[in-house]
This record gives sequence, structure tokens and C-alpha cells, in this order.
Amino acid sequence: MFWLSLDAFLTRIRRWREPLSLLLDAAVIALAWQATYLFRLGFERWLSARPGYDARVLAALVLLYVIVLWSLRVPKGMWRFSGFGEVKRLLLACAIAGGLGAAAVQMLELRAVPRSVLALHPLFCAIGLAMMRLGYRMLYEHMRGRISGSATETRRALVMGAGDAGRLLVAGIQHQGWVVVGLLDDDAAKRGMRVGGIPVLGRLDEVQALAERHGITHVVVAMPGAELAQRRRALDLAGRTGLHVLTVPSSVELRQGSKPEQLRDIEPEDLLGREPVQLDEAGISEAISGKVVLITGAGGSIGGELCRQVARFGPARIVLYELSEFALYTIEQELSQSFPLISLTRLVGDVKDLDHLRLTFKRQRPQIVFHAAAYKHVPLMEQDNAWAALRNNTLGTYHAALAAAEADAERFVLISTDKAVNPTNVMGATKRAAELVISQLARQGHKTRFMAVRFGNVLGSSGSVIPKFKEQIAKGGPVTVTHPDITRYFMTIPEAARLVVQAAALGESGQVYVLDMGEPVKIVDLARDMIRLSGHGLDEIRIVFSGLRPGEKLYEELLADSDTSVPTSIPRLSIARLDQHAVGVPVLDWLSGVTRAAADAGGIEDARVRDLLCVVVPEFSSPR
Repeated sequence: MFWLSLDAFLTRIRRWREPLSLLLDAAVIALAWQATYLFRLGFERWLSARPGYDARVLAALVLLYVIVLWSLRVPKGMWRFSGFGEVKRLLLACAIAGGLGAAAVQMLELRAVPRSVLALHPLFCAIGLAMMRLGYRMLYEHMRGRISGSATETRRALVMGAGDAGRLLVAGIQHQGWVVVGLLDDDAAKRGMRVGGIPVLGRLDEVQALAERHGITHVVVAMPGAELAQRRRALDLAGRTGLHVLTVPSSVELRQGSKPEQLRDIEPEDLLGREPVQLDEAGISEAISGKVVLITGAGGSIGGELCRQVARFGPARIVLYELSEFALYTIEQELSQSFPLISLTRLVGDVKDLDHLRLTFKRQRPQIVFHAAAYKHVPLMEQDNAWAALRNNTLGTYHAALAAAEADAERFVLISTDKAVNPTNVMGATKRAAELVISQLARQGHKTRFMAVRFGNVLGSSGSVIPKFKEQIAKGGPVTVTHPDITRYFMTIPEAARLVVQAAALGESGQVYVLDMGEPVKIVDLARDMIRLSGHGLDEIRIVFSGLRPGEKLYEELLADSDTSVPTSIPRLSIARLDQHAVGVPVLDWLSGVTRAAADAGGIEDARVRDLLCVVVPEFSSPR
């Protein structure tokens, strides 16, 4: 296509814009000198009447004009944006250069040069220079209109991936203000081919050089079906360009109805260094379909996603148990719209209230219980809120599990955390104690099967580092990271919820399920990736190290030293068997004593809470 070829040519020479501009301006100035003689003397005399030194005068004038144009920064102007401001700058430059040139000619007594030529030449120069720039702008806007259907300046994209997704993307965005300059692919057979009329320009690792050569504004990664390692490499290469990086919907999003041309920003889950775990959907459906499911903390990040995942498998009813009225209303409205055939029961309740829990379980008779209600913000629970964390995370778990056992629920699943392993903070210690509560209840002969699921940080959940990074990047930085060496395991909210649902389908009583989460992610590397892929450089948005917060560890673990791990039928999903012999006192007896002490004193101070937690979680070490 002629217009695409012209666009590619103009883009390739853009790097030499300033010297080319001066060269063309010099040519116009020389032509204006000839036109001035022709206008003044006519065809008969415009060559013959010139003095012998005219060529030297012209050369000096061209050099003078070039110096004045350069001094006034005229070559730095972008011709495709030329307007009245550019014309004013040209008039000023021509007036200055013309005046200086005429004065020099007169002072040197070069009388054979007509005065009228000296007077008219600056005007002819101004007209020629302005017409050249405005003509280029007209050509550029016409070219834009022929390519994208719009004469306005467009977004220029390189697409990484010349497969089906790239072809559909090109077809979908060509007339939406985008100009797809070319595609990149590592398949040598595609080199030099055209996909949807767009050329395959080179390999993926050539993206930076090609982006500079073609004036690219956006890089689009269109590889939804590629293996995660290939996608990650493509994102790394795209991020090094310093341009805004976009991607097409993932293969999962495409199956859910997203269209290839629905470009989106890079999300943290795109940066995960492992493939999502594939779970037993048929087994989950068999376990949940037609059952009454109760979810505590139903309005939270994990609780809300649990509601969505459970609703997919056709339960008879979902009981939403949530302390926050607004969170309960929000998740109820979403579920009512997305799953109108699922019956919902909405209850405002607190897991610290055992009487209300008992009444709820007696009336609703849930068969499966997912316990997601918890306080999880580490620094917040560490200072002045230790008793609140113990009451909600440990005592609240006991209340919910006891009510489930008394109502003969089939299964009770606790959502735990990797911070429960060798905990160094109150939040982790209270969750470890909650795991021990579940383990001891499982051995008391109840009909209910008790189990827990332990995973790392959940991307995008409330309190997660990701929303904080996004907000800081949007404000222009700085991005705060606690320590340059801090690492964390990460998983997505849907994957975490599916893992919990899978545990309910497979779990035997007393088991703690642990996901093989691959390699931990360095938080500072995640911050750098998010900055680069948002189109900013590390020199624009700084990373500041703020220091470890109270109770925070440099790295997390998924298994304690005293736990053992056994595989399951689901790849990369294992079971941690808790070692009750490592506990100095039965956890339920300990919990009864804590409850009595709190009732007598009206609460427990933070230091005393830590001492009490060390009794039942001996590996707990927390700085005072």
C-alpha cells in the first residue's frame, strides 16, 4: 500500500529531522533568490544581468539564513504540527537574516546586486519556507486519513506476535485511531510476510531498534496462546523500550468472551513467573452442585471471588455472611446480576459473635463453609491491635468451626496464609493458631471435615502492594518498597479462590493444602516492571526503600520445619500435615484460657497477646 510505504519512509528519516530540515530550508532559500531575480528582471535578463560574484553572495546569504534559523531553533519544529506560530517564527528569522544580508551587501559596496532583490528575497524566503511546512502538514494529514480514517495524530503501534491474535488485532484496531506499523515474530518463516496487509518487520528482540526507527508510541504484546515463559520474555523486551506497553486479553479472557482488539494495560498477573495450576473442575462441580454454601467475609477480596467461583458450579443457595454492610450489598448486587438463578441469603454478622453464628448455622443448615473472614494487614495488627487480631483470626475461626460442627456441616475450609509459617508477626501467629484449632477439631470425631488452604500474597486484594504501586505510579512516584531484597509468593485472586474450592472438593479432615507457587518474586523487580510497562522510565519515577515494617519478614515460607508434605492428585498441590506434638498445650484449652483472661480484664495488652501466642505457636518470634 502506497500510503503505508510513504509513512514508513517518513518515519525512518525522522531521526535526521533537524539536519534534513536545514538542508531543505537552504534549498528553498537558494530557489527564492532565483525567483526574486526572475520576478525583478524577467525571463530575458534574470541570468545575463547578474554580476560575476552573485554565486558567492548567494552562498553567503544561504549560510547566514541557516545560522539564523538554527539560532531561533526553527529546525526543531515538527512540520506535521506547523501552524501560525511556526509562520511567525519563520517571518522573524527571514526578516533578521534578510536585514543582515542586505546591510552586508551594501557595506561591501556590491552595487551590482539590485536593491529590490535584496528587499524582496526575505519575503520570497518566508513564503517558500512556510508553504513547504504547511504542504508537508497537508500531505501528512491526508496520509493519516487514508491509513486510519482520521486526519488527527494517531497512536503508532508495533505488535509482538504475528499469529491469529495479531491478525485479529490488526483488523480490529486499524480504524480506531491506531496505525499498526508492523508485526514482530520469532518464526523465521513469517519474516517479510504480510499479516492483514501489515509487514512482519523482524524478531521480537528487535523491538527497541524498530520502535526508535518507526516513531512508535505503543507496543502491543499479542501472544495469548504462548507459554508463560515466552509471554514473560516478550513483556521484558517491550518494557525495555520505555514505551507504553499494552496486551490483548489472555486465553482465559478470550474464552470468557473478550475480543482480541480489546487492548488493556499490563496487569500484575501478566508478570507472574509460573503457569496457573489446573484444577479438577468436574470434582469441584460434584462437591458443590445443589449444596447450601456459607461464606464468611463474603464481601472481601477472597470472599467475594469465592462467591463468584462457587456460583459457577450451581449451588442450591449461597449464604453471604459479612460484617461490612456496604461490602455485603456490593457482592449481593454483583451476584444477583451475574447469577440471577442462584438463591442468596444476605446476613450482616461478626464471627466473634458465637451466639449469632450458632443461630445462623441452625437456620441456614449450610453443607459447605468457607471461612474467609480475617484481619490480614500485618503492620496494622502488629501495633495496638494484637488482641483484635487474636479475637477475629483465631477465636473467630473457632466460633465458625464450632457452629459448623454443631450444625453437622459436611466441610469447613479455612483460608490461611504463608505468613502462618514460622511467623514473625501477630497476624501470622493468629492464623497459625487458627490452623491448629482446625487440626484439633478434626480429631474430635465430628461429622464435619475440617481443612485449611495456605497460599501467598494475592494480587490485587485489599491491602496488597499492587494497588499501592499503581496509585504511586499514577501520581508520578516515588514508588515505596520496604527493602531491596524482600521477596513474596504471588497468585491471582481467581486462582486463590479456585484453590480453596478445590480443597473443599478433595480435602480430608485435618489437612492443610499448600500450593507450589514456583519461585518467589522480588518486590523491587515487580515495581520496576510496573513502572517500565506503564510507559515511564526509572529516571522519571524513583523507587524509594522505606525499611521493613513491624513484624515484616524478608521472605515467606509455605511449610514450617515441623510440618511434612505429601502430594495430591492435583499437580503442584500438596498437603502439609501439622505437627501437634510441637505445641506445648492443646490449642482449644489454651483458647478457653485466653477467652477467660480477656473477659476478666476486658481485653489483653499487645505484649501479653504475644506471650500467649508463643505458648501455642512456639516458633513465633516477634520483636517487642
